[in-house]
Amino acid sequence: MSNKIQVFLVHGGMTFKNNKDYLHYLKTKDVSIEKKIRWAEDYLDKELGRNFQIIRPRMPNSDNAYYNEWKIFFERFFPQLKNNIILIGSSLGAIFLAKYLSENKFPKKILATYLIGAPFDNTVEGEDLVNGFKLGANLSLIEKNSPKTTLFFSKDDPVIPVSHAEKYRKKLPKAKIIIYKSKGGHFKIKKFPEIVRMIKEDVKEKSKVKKVNKNKKKYSKNKLIKKKNKKKKK
Repeated sequence: MSNKIQVFLVHGGMTFKNNKDYLHYLKTKDVSIEKKIRWAEDYLDKELGRNFQIIRPRMPNSDNAYYNEWKIFFERFFPQLKNNIILIGSSLGAIFLAKYLSENKFPKKILATYLIGAPFDNTVEGEDLVNGFKLGANLSLIEKNSPKTTLFFSKDDPVIPVSHAEKYRKKLPKAKIIIYKSKGGHFKIKKFPEIVRMIKEDVKEKSKVKKVNKNKKKYSKNKLIKKKNKKKKK
């Protein structure tokens, strides 16, 4: 199996209270034939480089998403995942990860989790957070699954109010909360150097810990050998 660090990225989506609202959205949403340049695509590939395997599943029916469908599809990838994985969720993908990690034990060791523009509840601008994405009262399992969790918010986000950052802070006291003055509104940005730097630091820190543990193991082994040799001489 490849030694590359896996980065699993869950994109955003929409939810609707009823089919009428969903059809209205389809009839009125902005459409374009131009390619959208997003930080989570070519930019992230280039900046992280060959030592990373970025996994970007296309979650089911993202324009009219249901949590249970996303959960089923998400778990299909588990047999292919490795320890020390990095999870990234954006918008609806962020609350999806928050909900999943708060309700389930993740099967692999998580190196870090990044939640970007994560809604906390249904108090979002112009959208309905429904179809099973509601968080439970207790989110403590998130920090057990992923001791290193970071949430990003932006003051100019027209969708997710900054007040949601404080709601998460109360539920996740060990998590790191970062609030930017401006990140292109709802993180509609072409580059995201901060998260690239953090991911690289995560891996660097992991390598240091691995090296220290290896040296400790080597020291213990050498100490045991010396002890055995000393007994033989006696």
